[in-house]
Amino acid sequence: MTERPFTRADLDLLRRWDTPTICNAMEIVAPARRGRGFTLQPFTAADPSLPPICGLARTGQIRAAAPSGRTKEQDKEARVGWYEYVADADLPTIVVIEDLDDSPGFGAFWGEVNSNVHKGLGCQGCVTSGSFRDLDMLAPGFQIIGGMINPSHAHVHMVDFGRDVIVHGMPCMHDDVVHADRHGAVVIPAEAVRMLPAAIDLITRKESVILEMCKRDDFDIHKLKEALARSEDIH
Repeated sequence: MTERPFTRADLDLLRRWDTPTICNAMEIVAPARRGRGFTLQPFTAADPSLPPICGLARTGQIRAAAPSGRTKEQDKEARVGWYEYVADADLPTIVVIEDLDDSPGFGAFWGEVNSNVHKGLGCQGCVTSGSFRDLDMLAPGFQIIGGMINPSHAHVHMVDFGRDVIVHGMPCMHDDVVHADRHGAVVIPAEAVRMLPAAIDLITRKESVILEMCKRDDFDIHKLKEALARSEDIH
């Protein structure tokens, strides 16, 4: 079993907060990553009401605009190999798939079957630059944030897996900790996982002073300056 500076409980705890809050806390615990490590383009969420997901990345690359060039048996072996790769994890996972087509999303990898298969293999959801379909038949609770919705799977096939990928500007490696929700996704350095709750608490206490002041009937620029000063004194 891989030694990690966090546990399943630590990842589950981070699901209490949305991804923007995680990004805010990252500015405190990992300031060097303030300008990188998160998605930069908009996604479509399969179900915006679902809670955040947080798990270990299982990375893959797909194409769909043209056939794979392999035999049916080779395609089957590639598909089974991918499933074996996803299943080989001691903690919950998130699939991160880069669509390599010139027009990403040409064919949907995700739908009723793959969402149920991956959920059964311990995956919480997917972050992909590709597309998805079967909105009313996706596995319950399985979140997909993708580049678009598409009715056809065209020639979709797995090109490679377990290698570094870039999805909507977010570089991701195998076993990276990924947090995602309807806003997008961010990679969390392993050593930062356990530091985030305390940082979130600090940010919440600082922001509450300002937010409470804004709701007062006598709020004005002078009250705002007072709140900002009080917020700065919180440590």
